[in-house]
Amino acid sequence: MNEPDVIAAMLGLSANGQQAQPRTLAVVGLSDNPSKASYSVSEYMQQHGYRILPVNPGISAALGETSYSSLHDLPVKPDVVNVFRLPLYIPAIVEEMIELGLKNLWVQLGIQNAAAAERAEQAGIRVVMDRCILIEHRRLATRS
Repeated sequence: MNEPDVIAAMLGLSANGQQAQPRTLAVVGLSDNPSKASYSVSEYMQQHGYRILPVNPGISAALGETSYSSLHDLPVKPDVVNVFRLPLYIPAIVEEMIELGLKNLWVQLGIQNAAAAERAEQAGIRVVMDRCILIEHRRLATRS
């Protein structure tokens, strides 16, 4: 968990910090409220070439993208599932990822569930937990 090469790979960054491949991020818990971290972090990622797929049954859209009720409802398989939910929701998200064959779980800064991370890794899912995807992108994309 949280290995530097896994972080870079999930972000789709090459060794020199350039985006080597386009990435689709399913953002579980994305809010349509610009004052929320999930919105501003996802907006940053969108501005840096990532496709954002909101996963939140409580909203119809965010950042110009249709929102989906669950990972099962997504029109495409995301490269990364980025989670902005309380720790108690992480196990169910992991189970849904296992069912769908999704391979990359990123759980945002301040959110931890060790049992869910262990379950995910045992199922072959790469895990980044308690890290901000924006901070890690900024850090890696700006190195030369």
